[in-house]
Amino acid sequence: MSETPPITRKRRILVVDDDHDNLHFFRDLLLSEEYLVEIASSGDEALHQIDAFNPELVILDYNMPGLNGLETLQMLRRRQNYVAVIFVSGESESDLIVNCLRGGADDYIQKPFNYGELLARIRVRFRNKDVNDQLEVANNKLKDMAEKDDLTGLYNMRFIYEKIEQELKRARRYKRNVACIMMDLDHFKSVNDEFDHLFGSHVLREIGQLIQRSMRETDFAARYGGDEFLMVLTEAEMEGTQAFAERVRSMVEAHVCTDGKNTFSRTASLGFAIATPEEDLAARDLVRRADHALYEAKETGRNRVVGYSTTKVLSLAAESGRRR
Repeated sequence: MSETPPITRKRRILVVDDDHDNLHFFRDLLLSEEYLVEIASSGDEALHQIDAFNPELVILDYNMPGLNGLETLQMLRRRQNYVAVIFVSGESESDLIVNCLRGGADDYIQKPFNYGELLARIRVRFRNKDVNDQLEVANNKLKDMAEKDDLTGLYNMRFIYEKIEQELKRARRYKRNVACIMMDLDHFKSVNDEFDHLFGSHVLREIGQLIQRSMRETDFAARYGGDEFLMVLTEAEMEGTQAFAERVRSMVEAHVCTDGKNTFSRTASLGFAIATPEEDLAARDLVRRADHALYEAKETGRNRVVGYSTTKVLSLAAESGRRR
């Protein structure tokens, strides 16, 4: 046999056939090409093997007891993770072959077949998979570039409203609250005045990381612009939102930013608002309320947390807070 190209090394292949001799023939052939191989003698067994083995390719017979090849393929295509499928079968009816290809098979090889052709077709499938994987990585990077702030890695302002709208719709459906918190670093302009914009960017990056570490997986945050940050808490109540915002305020106050040469610390002002499922509040209105509460926090002394209410503004100022 010809030398195996590097692309085939350690690829995982599952062979499914009810014929014991066929299974062991395929296994020995593919092992000689240095693939990782598992075998299954039925469609049901194949589905269990896929969960455990996570193959990149399935070689599938058509006639099998229980689930036949086409039914097994249909079950595979209902799953989220795509796996390539090559039918290798003695069936030669055109309608059957067409149904298999229409059903999601990537290739169909009739028995008897040429060994070299089979191996070449397998390599084509893996080559196509590599191209698709590379495209997926590139698309994910483009998506991140469109959604994320380059400096902090948090969501950017262009995308955040869409994200909040989605969360508000979900919250209304399940009768839950959503909290929005706006945070502004107090007197941040002095960073650029005292040091430079490069160090100012370093400070913003560290604050963004601090915010990200403080959030649950279901919550999300954005750099809203300049030195303003926006945090969104799902399934949020007043007491929990207040506690979270106060914890972030304390973390910012205690945090010392340094790049090894310069050292800097600042306080932060925070305002929050909560959307209940009864209000049918739009994302921009929720952010606007949080922004109003932030304005109140800055006007009443900075380094504090203020919550918005439709009837009044609740001041939750830290005792140590003072105008800076």
